[in-house]
Amino acid sequence: MRNSLLKTALIALTVITSAMTFAAPEPNREIPPRLDLPGAIQFAIDNNFAIRQARERIKQQDGLLIEIRARSIPNAGVSYYYTKFDKERFEPLQRTTDQDWAISLTVTQSVFAGGAISSSIAAQKYRREAALLELRSVINNALFGVRSKFYAVLLAKKKIAVAEQSLNLLDEQLKTVRDRYDAGTLSKFDLLRSEVAVANGRPPLIRAKNAYRIAIEELRQVLGYTSVTPGAVAKVPEFLGELTYEPTAIELPAALDAARANRPELQQLFKLEKSATENVTAARGNYWPSLGVSAGYQVKKSSANNDLDKTNAGWSAGVQGGWAIFDGRATAGRVAQARSALAQSKLTSSEQQLAIDVEVRRAHSTLQEAVELVTASKAVVGQAEESVRLAKARFDAGTATQLDVLQAQVALTEARTNEVEALYNHTIALSSLRKAMGIADTFAPVS
Repeated sequence: MRNSLLKTALIALTVITSAMTFAAPEPNREIPPRLDLPGAIQFAIDNNFAIRQARERIKQQDGLLIEIRARSIPNAGVSYYYTKFDKERFEPLQRTTDQDWAISLTVTQSVFAGGAISSSIAAQKYRREAALLELRSVINNALFGVRSKFYAVLLAKKKIAVAEQSLNLLDEQLKTVRDRYDAGTLSKFDLLRSEVAVANGRPPLIRAKNAYRIAIEELRQVLGYTSVTPGAVAKVPEFLGELTYEPTAIELPAALDAARANRPELQQLFKLEKSATENVTAARGNYWPSLGVSAGYQVKKSSANNDLDKTNAGWSAGVQGGWAIFDGRATAGRVAQARSALAQSKLTSSEQQLAIDVEVRRAHSTLQEAVELVTASKAVVGQAEESVRLAKARFDAGTATQLDVLQAQVALTEARTNEVEALYNHTIALSSLRKAMGIADTFAPVS
């Protein structure tokens, strides 16, 4: 009988464990062949490790809340024992049974604990709400990381195009110089200088391609892409999107107000303050007496009974409690700790408020700089393209040197590089300001 019950319990435990293991399937970690920013954000929401860890912390807080609530509801337990002994030891006493056993069922309920239980439950509820706000903060930070790394990939991709355009210009110029050298109108020095310019144009392209590969790996990290299957190791999706500029006007006072109202980090700290306040009440609960009730039922058979063939059974009920009149000031120490924790929590909130204000101001200033750089770089690119066109025309007409053409081409490459970097910096600065304001990502799904 006992073996049968043990086997049944083991089977039930196995089934429960299996259900818990497979209740939350692993997310899909396969990168699609074409990846845009919304797709990258969705992939990160499902796979980013920081986000998944924050979700697990919420589950941990749920478990703590269940544990604390258990103190406020009736608790039932079964106790039992079984003893078998050598009957021959008790032959002088003429006992006919060699077994003792008993089974008891007891139900207990706390009636009064000085408010400690209710305050502990309230404190844990606030901590769970703080964990939810922490998840929002983690998601905001993770998605900002995805945005910055995704745009870094687009920037590296654009720099490859700029380097290729520069090299193509140098190749075209080399072809022109070689033709004129063969015709005897240019010297060997002009040809060598053009060949050196082409050779010097290759390292920037090599470095740009390497920066592109590294940017992809950094994006893979923030996405949480961990697939190591043979086909996925070398898989690189086609990245869709462009670095664009859209003028956006955000006033500093409005940004500061939005940050104070929306930042989940601040709301999280406010919840922790409320939790710390409840902890003070819970600590003070030990100043009061405690009271509980219990009831039970027991079935027992013992070799010590006068009637050896009779099983005894019966119920019991009782009240239990206690009051620590003097505990060596242990309760006072716990209350002092709780009050200090509350004071520290308030100081942390004030410190975080200041840090967020500084973050918003810094992000707003950086955005202003980025807007000015975009405006300046766009005008320079047009001027540099016109300069190259004029330098080539003058060179073909014989009124400009080859050096003039090379300098104009270098200036054009620098202008194009500055433009794409300005576009990238503006995009990141705008995203950084929105994150500092506590504005959720545009492409994040609404929960």
